[in-house]
Amino acid sequence: MNAQPRNVQAIYKAVLLAAFLVVLGLLFKALITLMIAILITVIIAVALTSWTDRLERHGIPRPIGALLGILLALGVLAGVLALVIPPFVDDMNKFVDAVPGIVDSLRDKLHHITGESSSNIGDRLQSFLQRYTDHPEKLIGPITSIGVTVASLVGALILMLITSFYIAVRPQPLIDGALRLFPPAERGRALYVMTRLRSAWLGWLQGVGIHMLISGVFIYVGLTILGVDYAIVFAVFTALLVLIPYFGAIISAIPPTLFALTDSPGKSLLVLAVYVGVHQLEGNVIIPLVYARTVKLHPAVIAVGVVIIGELLGVVGLLVAVPILSLLVICVEEAWVKPMEEADRRRRRAELEALEPPPEELSVRAGQGRDD
Repeated sequence: MNAQPRNVQAIYKAVLLAAFLVVLGLLFKALITLMIAILITVIIAVALTSWTDRLERHGIPRPIGALLGILLALGVLAGVLALVIPPFVDDMNKFVDAVPGIVDSLRDKLHHITGESSSNIGDRLQSFLQRYTDHPEKLIGPITSIGVTVASLVGALILMLITSFYIAVRPQPLIDGALRLFPPAERGRALYVMTRLRSAWLGWLQGVGIHMLISGVFIYVGLTILGVDYAIVFAVFTALLVLIPYFGAIISAIPPTLFALTDSPGKSLLVLAVYVGVHQLEGNVIIPLVYARTVKLHPAVIAVGVVIIGELLGVVGLLVAVPILSLLVICVEEAWVKPMEEADRRRRRAELEALEPPPEELSVRAGQGRDD
């Protein structure tokens, strides 16, 4: 008699659960870009606050120090762009004009290597590119879903800088407000976690800057020595992909290697050797020094985490994959691992104390020994 109502209730629960999961998925997709923007703003604010703290110790007021930090960063960026953009644009225009000839030459080379007809290779290449020209959201992920343009990106960057400025000028109210979300007994640990995150993100920012400089310079020098055209285009492309650990170096090696193949297979192998050498420098020197020491993340954790974050957050999430991983690792360690280890130490200490006789019994035994 009660079987049918129970079945109806189970169906209702299943439908409600499915609807809840669908709504949660839609909200998650809608909030991805916002969460990433907030994280980038916080990282910029952490770096700007560190700079402002240093200037304040030398008697410079915080508003002036924060403004000087932003102006200095924009000045350095403008200087780098002024040095890189003119040759980059010139090489890029030449590269675009040469694309038809490059494709034809590459198609012939692949025909000789693979034995497949040139027309089939061209059709496959065209169909591969067509997928991204017809559906650009596959390439740039969640950006196209909200119609981001260059103007909106500039506006978002300005908003991030303004927000970071106000945070750097008066960080303490925000810190106190965040600490009030925790019970009084846990606020010391929460402040310690925030300090660890600050150190990790500052180390990541410094490491990324050094990494981009080293990778871009080494690739440019290597390709220039080999006589590869458009070396600065490939070097800038490689430097930008530094934000994606490990996989960025692999992706950035594909275009110059294929381009060199239009000249000769030997030159293509030499270009690949340059990228492998830079990748070895990255994997064995830069990443262990930067991410393993400052961010305190194992390279294997970074490699697996980048794949997972790319699947969950899309291409935009890859830009801040390491800060997200450091946030997760530090929070798990401080909120779960350390309390569990502390509880285990207390348990073992209690067991040892239970095995030892109390001081009164020891004194009684000592008195009995003297009497004997």
